[in-house]
Amino acid sequence: MRHYEVMVILDPSLDERTIAPSLDTFLNVIRTTGGNVEKVEVWGKRRLSFEINKNSEGIYAVLDLISTPDAVKELDRQLGLQETVLRTKVIRREPAKAAKTAARIAAKAAAKVKA
Repeated sequence: MRHYEVMVILDPSLDERTIAPSLDTFLNVIRTTGGNVEKVEVWGKRRLSFEINKNSEGIYAVLDLISTPDAVKELDRQLGLQETVLRTKVIRREPAKAAKTAARIAAKAAAKVKA
């Protein structure tokens, strides 16, 4: 399992309140393969530095994931097929930070088992 950060730029005509629930359906790909979604952060509408598909603005969302490379590749493919998604960018996070995060998740899981 590796730690990834996925940035998604969505169509500005979408309602910002519906962004997180709609992204949640795509994140089921990560969850079904045993991965973990750390956080979904919607930054809101921002101005783009250049137009994408005749849009000068976009709604930014950042996803932190711990998953297998194949699951992240499938997530990126599914997001790319959506007409409302203007761009995606997948970044593999540094191993040191990923190890700390994985240790924190394991500690939380162990605490739940003990309780």
